[in-house]
Amino acid sequence: MSNNGNIRTKFFCHSVTKMVSAPAFVYNYKFSAVTSGSEENKTFWKWTPSGMIELSSIRDDLFEVGKEYYLDFMPASEPIKE
Repeated sequence: MSNNGNIRTKFFCHSVTKMVSAPAFVYNYKFSAVTSGSEENKTFWKWTPSGMIELSSIRDDLFEVGKEYYLDFMPASEPIKE
């Protein structure tokens, strides 16, 4: 849903993969935009961007497979001048 250039989307975490990366493990999280499962999800599917997102972290407790998450996009402020 959109408001003043901000967009709220809703994604489903469908996998977490533990990968070897020196000096520690890295966890790869994969998400897909929701499409069904509830009236809210159908509305998000109709009015917001769809697609896939992949994130990585050294933390294994950020997201759970099978859960849905809201993801907000908003314009960034002006870049900091060096």
